[in-house]
Amino acid sequence: MIGMTSLIILAVAGISSTPVPVILDTDLGDDIDDTWALAALLASPEFDLKLITLAFDDTPKKTALVAKILQAMGRTDIPLGTGVKTSNKPINQSAWLGDYALSSYPGKIHEDGVQALIAAIHASTVPVTICVIGPQTNIKAALERDPSIAKKARIVSMAGSVRVGYEGAPQPAPEWNVVADIAAARAVFVAPWEITYAPLDACGQIRLKGDPFRAVTTSETPLAKTVTANYDMWSNRKQYPGDSSSTLFDTLAVYLLAQDLLCTMETVKLSIDDKGCTREDEKQGRPVRCAMKLKDPAAFGQWLVNKVTGAAK
Repeated sequence: MIGMTSLIILAVAGISSTPVPVILDTDLGDDIDDTWALAALLASPEFDLKLITLAFDDTPKKTALVAKILQAMGRTDIPLGTGVKTSNKPINQSAWLGDYALSSYPGKIHEDGVQALIAAIHASTVPVTICVIGPQTNIKAALERDPSIAKKARIVSMAGSVRVGYEGAPQPAPEWNVVADIAAARAVFVAPWEITYAPLDACGQIRLKGDPFRAVTTSETPLAKTVTANYDMWSNRKQYPGDSSSTLFDTLAVYLLAQDLLCTMETVKLSIDDKGCTREDEKQGRPVRCAMKLKDPAAFGQWLVNKVTGAAK
């Protein structure tokens, strides 16, 4: 029996010419890696990006930020949905956002992003992939309103820490996207859809340095110029060397939407404890397809550079 992931990989490989429908659920505006991930997704014609929903903290402000980014990248055809607001925490790309007025965005904006996500799933004639690269608050809210969406979608998420922690630490750690909303992560686990994780084990040390990084910062493509401008004005930029990106966790989730050749994949039974740790649990865990290691970090970096600079074929 062929699973949903296999069918999607076959479709992207060319057996089907129809782009795979994707919803991006992101907390873009916190860490800068979401901006890189968005650029990589926009550079992938094998996907039909149906909707971007904004997650966690000040989601109205984040909606404005993504609207301005899409305008700069020339992609105002993509609808936006404002997700569940959890705080008034300032965003980390406010310097780049400036006084941008959301009313100037020519595309569609849904004030109720959760309902827009549900509607987009049901409107599709084929299963939808939800790429979750932030806390899973919006997905939990959608499941509470309409549990049937789990029968028409799958999850690909940057989340968790199975055997390796931050910066390659030999012990797993509570990973931000899980620990920020443990109840939401657990709710997504309970739902009967297929889940693929890009945990810290594989994505926790993804950085572009030297020539690959400069290939992006010197590129004149709208994607690369917008990513570079946001990174330069990101509130945490000074924490990283001038010739290096920050850790680009979320880009691996985009890669895993349709391929895994550069990853060592395992199906691991996981449960989420009260501290937000994703622990291996053979007895009560749920199966999660996990990228446990990058086989060739340099090749992955080149994939990302090619996407953001427009060199991808």
